[in-house]
Amino acid sequence: MKDTTNWIQRWKDAQTGWHRDQPNSKLIEFIAYLQIKQGDTVFVPLCGKSQDMNYLLSQGFKVIGVELSDLAIEQFFNENNLLYSVDQAEQFQIYQGENITVYCGDYFKLTKQMLNSVSAIYDRAALVALPVDLREKYAQHLYSIISNDCRVLLLTLNYPQSQISGPPFAVDEDEVGALFSSGFECQQLQCFNDIKNEPKFLRAGVDFIEKATYCLHKTGE
Repeated sequence: MKDTTNWIQRWKDAQTGWHRDQPNSKLIEFIAYLQIKQGDTVFVPLCGKSQDMNYLLSQGFKVIGVELSDLAIEQFFNENNLLYSVDQAEQFQIYQGENITVYCGDYFKLTKQMLNSVSAIYDRAALVALPVDLREKYAQHLYSIISNDCRVLLLTLNYPQSQISGPPFAVDEDEVGALFSSGFECQQLQCFNDIKNEPKFLRAGVDFIEKATYCLHKTGE
């Protein structure tokens, strides 16, 4: 994946401004749209050490994540006092804990067999972390590795990209519709301007920052 070294270095340098110490409120608010029950497995791409994974575990779900940085994965398990083992398989190091598996490696190397137990996907910071030339590849690969009838809870940001550089990158409703036009039903659940709560964007003089939540349903058609 492009920018691999950059992301790994950010974790080493603790330049992880996207990380939050609390579960995302939109996951809590809209998780019902995933139509999952206790014991089902949720896939979290580019998961970092997200507390959203802890929230999913606390609700009785299993989690599969993928992350480039072994440091981020180890911090997740250690900071949350979770026992884990590490194995090597194919092109991944596999971190295994109770009800959670995190693949350390390239998202684009994941296979459908690795995710055959997955019922839903939660993307808070994966799509918007990718530059425009990788977002279409990301969406196509996601389609190829998840089963029909899976649902995706997708969180995006949209802002004038010309006023500040990413990541996170600006992804608007039209782009989401285009990226997931083949094989997915797409519903926007919420969209609002939250510039008042984004000091970095305020300092940069950005006009607005829209935060949107979508539910995607893989129909396979």
